[in-house]
Amino acid sequence: MSQFDSLRAAITARRAPVALVGLGYVGLPLAVSFAEAGFPVTGLDVDEAKVAAVRAGRSYIPDVQARAVLDLRQAGRLDATSDYAALGSAAVAIICVPTPLRKTKDPDLSFVTAAARAVREHLRAGQLVVLESTTYPGTTEELVLPELATSGLKVGEDFFLAFSPERVDPGNPRFGIRNTPKVVSGITPRCCDLARDLYASIVERPVPVSSTRTAEMVKLLENTFRSVNIALVNEIAIMCDRLGLDVWEVIDAAATKPFGFMPFYPGPGLGGHCIPVDPLYLSWKLKSLNYTSRFIDLASEINGGMPRFVVQRVFDALNRQEKSVKGSRILALGVAYKRDTSDCRESPALDVLALLQERGARVSYHDPFVAEVEVGAQRLRSAPLDEKAVAQADCVVILTDHSGIDYAWAVRHARSVVDSRNATRAVTEGRERIAKL
Repeated sequence: MSQFDSLRAAITARRAPVALVGLGYVGLPLAVSFAEAGFPVTGLDVDEAKVAAVRAGRSYIPDVQARAVLDLRQAGRLDATSDYAALGSAAVAIICVPTPLRKTKDPDLSFVTAAARAVREHLRAGQLVVLESTTYPGTTEELVLPELATSGLKVGEDFFLAFSPERVDPGNPRFGIRNTPKVVSGITPRCCDLARDLYASIVERPVPVSSTRTAEMVKLLENTFRSVNIALVNEIAIMCDRLGLDVWEVIDAAATKPFGFMPFYPGPGLGGHCIPVDPLYLSWKLKSLNYTSRFIDLASEINGGMPRFVVQRVFDALNRQEKSVKGSRILALGVAYKRDTSDCRESPALDVLALLQERGARVSYHDPFVAEVEVGAQRLRSAPLDEKAVAQADCVVILTDHSGIDYAWAVRHARSVVDSRNATRAVTEGRERIAKL
């Protein structure tokens, strides 16, 4: 039996040991999904706290139930370690490590490189390696494959290499791993077949594409689409402010058109690991081919300027009270990048607070999901949301529209409110104190 047939049989029978390199927002949910499907799973991470949590049957990801981790640990189907030697006994190794941007806006692939090197050190015949980390078209072929090929094993015959972009949407109650279609690809057709078979065990619909470059581009298109459209509606918000119009009313009315329009909504900027970052991977790659991606660069510029626009709205609210921003008390409601999550990665709320702090404002925040954050050189803890805290604030600025906050109550007790998320759309009492984008 060939390496391909042997591995395919093990995957189909769900007895192929799976190793996840990286136990973050992508890795832990995947580890739990594969273990629940019956695979023996080991998660690997350099963060000993994550390893200890999994071993203790705890979850540190809001979308993963602690009970699921505990049950899988007790069933012996889920383990975690920081010892990468565990890769040697895995039939499948999935790399899902961060791919951030450097300050110079070029890709930092050091985590992918380190993970690929660790896999290569333990690579043996009959293994499938899958890269899930978001990156520019060509990474799997140009970075991961050459590293694994130094083992002397031949791709497509001895070992198999695939790319399948993650599509995790933290906090989404409707779409999770199982019911979100999964794009899969491979260096060779056999590599793609194995990746399709693997993910078919945990998702309802695998979507094979012709090459790893295509799959890498699919992911970047998805997030560039959102980035560009959010930038458009953010600029429309600025235009509506100049024209004295309510941008939210404009969008809601436009959204009644049953064709040719898809509503996007403005806000204080872009957050999360994907949408603010991924399009710039594509922009960087195209610059190496002497092409300027004007839409991407302009969208990044507009979205990146939204925190300053929100800060200006706060200045305007303070001016109406004849107050200077210096020394004013500003209470932010929400610092996570999106509703009902604890994820603060690239959160524009932190940029807004930092800009206010730089101007001398005394900033504080309340977020039921985020216990503490770092703003500039200062460490802030979430303040209780009570009548005294709201009443003492010179301005309350809504930066994340968490569903558990009573915004009507906050407006009643606030001197002024700047609402960057339209969280106060249903509020009737005290509307004269509310300023929106």
